[in-house]
Amino acid sequence: MKTTTQNEFFNSNIQGHPAGLFVLFFTEMWERFSFYGMRILLVIFLTAAIGADNAGFGMPIEHAAAVYGTYAMLLYLTPILGGLIADKFLGYRWAVVIGAIIMTLGHAAMAVETHFWVYVGLGLLVLGTGFFKPNMTSILSEMYKDVPEKKDGAYTIFYMGVNAGAFFGMMLCGYLGEKIGWAYGFGLAGIFMLLGTLQFWLAKPLFGSIGEVPSEATSSSNEARTVIKTEDTDTRNPFTLFDKILIGFSSVMGLGYAINDPMSKIANIDLFSFANTHNLEGQYVMVLLALAAFLFMVISRISRYDAVVRDRMIAVIIFAFFTVFFWLSFEQGASSLVLFARDSVDRTLTGDAATIFNVVNTLLTIIPLVIISYVLFLLGKQTWKKIPASNIVLIITFLGVWAVALWMLNRDFNSATTEIPVSWFSILNSFFIIAFASSVSKWWESKYNPSAAVKYGLGLIIMAAGFGFLAFGAYGIEAGVKVSMLWLILAYLFHTLGELCLSPVGLSYVSKLVPARMIAFMFGMWYLAIAIGNKLAAVLGGQIENITNEYSLSTFFLIFTIVPTIAGIAVMFLNPLLKRLMHGVK
Repeated sequence: MKTTTQNEFFNSNIQGHPAGLFVLFFTEMWERFSFYGMRILLVIFLTAAIGADNAGFGMPIEHAAAVYGTYAMLLYLTPILGGLIADKFLGYRWAVVIGAIIMTLGHAAMAVETHFWVYVGLGLLVLGTGFFKPNMTSILSEMYKDVPEKKDGAYTIFYMGVNAGAFFGMMLCGYLGEKIGWAYGFGLAGIFMLLGTLQFWLAKPLFGSIGEVPSEATSSSNEARTVIKTEDTDTRNPFTLFDKILIGFSSVMGLGYAINDPMSKIANIDLFSFANTHNLEGQYVMVLLALAAFLFMVISRISRYDAVVRDRMIAVIIFAFFTVFFWLSFEQGASSLVLFARDSVDRTLTGDAATIFNVVNTLLTIIPLVIISYVLFLLGKQTWKKIPASNIVLIITFLGVWAVALWMLNRDFNSATTEIPVSWFSILNSFFIIAFASSVSKWWESKYNPSAAVKYGLGLIIMAAGFGFLAFGAYGIEAGVKVSMLWLILAYLFHTLGELCLSPVGLSYVSKLVPARMIAFMFGMWYLAIAIGNKLAAVLGGQIENITNEYSLSTFFLIFTIVPTIAGIAVMFLNPLLKRLMHGVK
């Protein structure tokens, strides 16, 4: 088979990077477009009244949050399995295509808008994400294996694709879903997922052997498999039979809880009723036992390593613990903050206020579209002869985005009253990331670069400040009174600044602190922490109505102000200990 060498691969470059990077940029952009476009609509759709003009399922908030929480939790667990399958059997490129096709089917199923097909759609999206998510970055890593000095810049560009997709997905799918009909929003997400997959597959000649099915002759595949194989064959610390039993028990119970939680609430089918106690539901008893079993296994394994490796892995576990607190608060953006924006924020504008918003929204829409369209033009110039079909699909895709965006802007300008869609506020996270990521990155590269624990603490405290604004803005308001959107905009600003402090740090420290033979296992643990955080976020977010009725809306937001602040102070207090445990890793 003819392979593409690194020198040949860099012959067609854009801004000093291979054109293939920008194929990945657009592939990831359209996948994130579809993912966030569906995600922003899910809880609103599930809780929308059955008899409304744009009818939903009319679920209680707690039930809708249980569905979303399970979906979000599984999204961070299936990639562990998807990465293993790609490493051993499929290759990264086929795994991405298979995952994208499954996700396209998932979006199509959700557009049917019946209970059965919505749940089927969510299941397909979880399964497809498991194949897609880990293997896009694996292709990127393989591309730059001989030029590691360019990898940071490549990941920055790739990350911009992620945020551009999230931005336009939430804006356009959200607008269509709320203003026209849910099926239109879900359907648009599926259309762009399909087109993104097609442009990626048609760009195959650009990648040569990169991302192919692994073989013994493929060094990059061998390297990828080594990470997995050493987990089971490391003679110094092999997995014992008891370790495997504990992992199996924890996995089955964790998966059982994820499925049982929405099923017991919505369908009254409880798989864990046998474990019910006077004070605690059976599913919580079993998941706590599973967590205890898993922690026992992790601690016993770590204790068998030499002192330096053991200490560094303990540091990773401490960071993972505090990661849970961050995500259980930050991910309110997909549940309680969406409902807060729908029910408690004044989103209706008239006169000059409506004109100002429409002008700002036009600039927010058109400027990024022009920039990304220019990137498409550069890609076409470099690759038209080699991958014309892929470029044609991309052009069609962009024409579609431009058409929907211009239709949306024209519709709003011609309306006497502008009602801001609930989904619009969620685009602020992506916008603020694009606006501030470069500045935060420069801070990390300066002499004022703080330690990992301080970054974590700052991330938690700054994010908590965003909820503080919401608690203040909602303080003392009576039922039915709506608050200024300014508080929600400030909240998203501070949530994003907190995310920029904490989120990029975590995986970086896992890769630095953990030996190669344990990297797959510890990455799995890290994603488990994020999965737990996402599920807890939905469980707590589902209580917004109950806590508001019992106490106040301000009290609900105060919980997410106080808890992350305490966690942030605690992790900064642990800074000296963490430095010792890291043994010189910066």
